[in-house]
Amino acid sequence: MSPTDPLTDVPTPPRRKVLVSGAGTAGSALAFWLNRCGYAVTVVEKADTPRSGGYPVDVRGTALEVVRRMGILPQLQDAQIDSRRITFLDEDGSEVASVDPHTVAGGVAGRDIEVRRGDLTDALHAAVRDDVEFLFGDSIDTLDQYDHGVDVTFRGGGRRSFDMVFGADGLHSRTRELLFGPEEKFHRYLGYCFAGFTMRNTFGLSHEIMMWNTPGRAAALYAVEDSATVHAFLNFARPEPPFDAFRKPEAKRDLVAAVFADAGWEVPGMIAAMRDANDLFVDVVSQIRMPRWSSGRVALVGDAAYAPSFLTGQGSSLALVGAYMLAGSLAGRDAAAGFAAYEHGTREFVTVNQEQVGAGDAALFPTTARALERRNDMLRNLGTMPSTEGRPAHSALTLPEFMPMR
Repeated sequence: MSPTDPLTDVPTPPRRKVLVSGAGTAGSALAFWLNRCGYAVTVVEKADTPRSGGYPVDVRGTALEVVRRMGILPQLQDAQIDSRRITFLDEDGSEVASVDPHTVAGGVAGRDIEVRRGDLTDALHAAVRDDVEFLFGDSIDTLDQYDHGVDVTFRGGGRRSFDMVFGADGLHSRTRELLFGPEEKFHRYLGYCFAGFTMRNTFGLSHEIMMWNTPGRAAALYAVEDSATVHAFLNFARPEPPFDAFRKPEAKRDLVAAVFADAGWEVPGMIAAMRDANDLFVDVVSQIRMPRWSSGRVALVGDAAYAPSFLTGQGSSLALVGAYMLAGSLAGRDAAAGFAAYEHGTREFVTVNQEQVGAGDAALFPTTARALERRNDMLRNLGTMPSTEGRPAHSALTLPEFMPMR
């Protein structure tokens, strides 16, 4: 029997059931807003618990208004990282320039927020965990759409039906693969590979970034605070993505070690630490570009639909804005109309942000000696660098009010 409205004694319609794949930034934010729109939300996440750790991330421009409306802005402000400088080093380890991180990262001091990825995830999860069903340690195996819903089979063996399904499962989205086919169709390689891991802070670094460059190679140490560990980062240019090496754990380590075999500064110690790191993540620097983000009753959000790459610094912000726009566009609409409104209202913002970087031209990672010299000259003479304050891409969308939203 359907529940009734206590004021009118009229049966109220059952809440529509939706599934979100992925409990990261995009998935948790989407679950929050879908719940606000009256949906019964289930989130499935292949990890056993909410994911903590990871590199610091930025929340900028329009995304700041999203987290303000969610009520978590004060919490993120309290967790904000106080990065005080980024020091660029030449091949021999000598200092090129030491500058304010906001100058080179495109942020606005005193307005934008930089937090640990885990702190953002924790804040999002805490905002929604009491109102949403979470299925940790599981993932989608198959999707079967029909006129009025989607049948989902889970890797753990369960089978359930939902009115709609949303893929918020990252750059290498399983939902996207099931819906649209192989990732290669939408993958735009930007000419770089990277390795990230944590290692002991034997360098005395605190609240700062040190970045060493030679043409086509970069090594960075990121000390978030007075900590016993630092985030280590190795980036290198490569004409073609080395996908074969990425399929084997030791081959990935060997590839990175070979690229940096003759490197100076602290790189030999970083390579040794990488060999033993249990949190090593190696991948290509790339974007996802799709002609459409939905099909039938299934839609994509965040990196699954439009990963911008870390070179833009906008991955988390796009995920937050996209989640709000997707849920709000569905308010009072059916799936087809809602998904169309989502794409109409969000695609220009996504495109502007993705176009902040093109293949092979990342300003912080020059691939030629001449480009590296030009970058270093700009760093030494910051007055010649174009101002990034208020960069339009970050705030190119004015966040609409959607109704009904509780």
